[in-house]
Amino acid sequence: MSSSLMGLFGISFLAATLLPAQSELGLSSLIYLKTEPVVLLVFAASLGNTLGSVVNWAIGRGAVRFSNASWFPIRADKLEKATRWYHRYGRWSLLLSWAPVIGDPLTLAAGVLKEPFWPFLVLVAIAKTGRYIVVALIAMNVL
Repeated sequence: MSSSLMGLFGISFLAATLLPAQSELGLSSLIYLKTEPVVLLVFAASLGNTLGSVVNWAIGRGAVRFSNASWFPIRADKLEKATRWYHRYGRWSLLLSWAPVIGDPLTLAAGVLKEPFWPFLVLVAIAKTGRYIVVALIAMNVL
């Protein structure tokens, strides 16, 4: 695997967790530089971002008891908002896991609410891959 793909995978993984990272910028830059075929870049970004969301889900499964601790990565109000949203719309809300601000807390809330792993993975992978396909299409037509 090339360093471009590994780097994009890494930044995309971090972007899905609660750490700040700009995976869309990384993907767009690599498309512009033509380091790898676009399909491979979208795959690496999607895989990294989806696996980062799996980490959020796993944290939610085990760490809900710590949600009021000062070190917990999501503020209680954001987790509560995501939980209400998740209760209202159910697992289909995971199709919004690509969205800024609410996406990461939604994946954490899915873990807190014990969403089964396979439906979680499928819906998040669809959402994340869809976002990167749109970013790639825009980057190819703009850059």
